[in-house]
Amino acid sequence: MQLILYSKPGCHLCEGLEEKIRAITAFSIDLEVRDIRTNEAWMRAYEFEIPVICALTATGTEQICPRISPRASVDQVARSLQTFYATIEPRDS
Repeated sequence: MQLILYSKPGCHLCEGLEEKIRAITAFSIDLEVRDIRTNEAWMRAYEFEIPVICALTATGTEQICPRISPRASVDQVARSLQTFYATIEPRDS
């Protein structure tokens, strides 16, 4: 699973979500953390929305994951990500 976390340093919600994602051991996650302050487009898009998780689809586009509660446990985050990821990946016929 390839995920992007749009974030900025000092954001406790971002840091908490990153910790929970990194604690998931049930499946492999390739997590890229992007500081929105380093890109004007990211800043405009996500300044008031962070943390934002996006998944890379099979075609290489980004799909925004529904917001995950900051109070969610690691297991709940894992289940949310699996459910979301299953909806964007092509299914075998």
